[in-house]
Amino acid sequence: MRHLLRRLGFYLIALWASLTLNFLIPRLAPGNPALIFVARFQGRIRPEAIHAIELQFGISNDPLWVQYFQYLNNLLHGNLGLSITYFPTPVAEAIGQELPWTLVLVMVSLVLSFALGTLLGIIIAWRRNSFLDSLLPPLMTFISAIPYFCLALILLYIFGFTLNWFPVSGGYDRFIPPDWSPDFIASAIQHAILPAITFVVASISGWMLGMRNAMIMTLSEDYVLMAQAKGLATRRVMINYAARNAILPNITGFAIALGQVVAGQLFLEIVFSYPGIGYSLFQAVQNSDYALMQGIFLIITVAVMSANFLVDMVYTVLDPRVRQERG
Repeated sequence: MRHLLRRLGFYLIALWASLTLNFLIPRLAPGNPALIFVARFQGRIRPEAIHAIELQFGISNDPLWVQYFQYLNNLLHGNLGLSITYFPTPVAEAIGQELPWTLVLVMVSLVLSFALGTLLGIIIAWRRNSFLDSLLPPLMTFISAIPYFCLALILLYIFGFTLNWFPVSGGYDRFIPPDWSPDFIASAIQHAILPAITFVVASISGWMLGMRNAMIMTLSEDYVLMAQAKGLATRRVMINYAARNAILPNITGFAIALGQVVAGQLFLEIVFSYPGIGYSLFQAVQNSDYALMQGIFLIITVAVMSANFLVDMVYTVLDPRVRQERG
């Protein structure tokens, strides 16, 4: 319990620091969101209306410390401001519309790539010097060298344009109303298959190679050799003794990747014109939409810290040495 409270205190301080940076950075950036918004109308808005627009976008001439406490108060009430990109939609609502697309696509793809890559790493490390060990590592190393957005373009051209097996853009067919009907779900799955395949193929090599290397090092440990000498079942030695300890670095990487799921895959969403947080961030940068950028960065920060805290707790369960050190 003492360790838990200590870690919670650390993450609360980190959260406060992140919120403070999230407040300062947009205010130090050049440009005025209200003026950028007014420029869209090419002089059709009266100059006296600019002040009212500035108030809508939360732009204030108050001292910085006053603005800071107003910012914290707005956060406590779930008010992230108005988005220029989706005006007059509030930032929280805009993020809420795009976040589920990113979570479903990237979360499912990440879990699949982690599970398949880790399993392959365990198998080829246990059967090192076999045909699989000679084939998969060089092949996966070659695949990992290809930027995933280039891989996305290749797959899009082959399976989208040439073979016409999958849709080439969007998250669902526009003529289908977005609800929980079977037609909409089937359309959403069909549009997500090609981006998901791209993500899995591009990222599986890292999990596999990392697990293979860690597994090979673990297999040389004395406790694994002792378990084999005792005549324990091969599967038990491979899973309970070797893989359980070798997987710890992969779990750390998975936790970090899990926290970054919220950020989406910017280039992947752009290539497939797929709705999501990554594509929204790209639009926010293009439109100097500081409120939307601020909201997205906040969500990403909270997600990364939450994932790191969870993996800290998982480590305590998986590794007895950590429990001894913290006890």
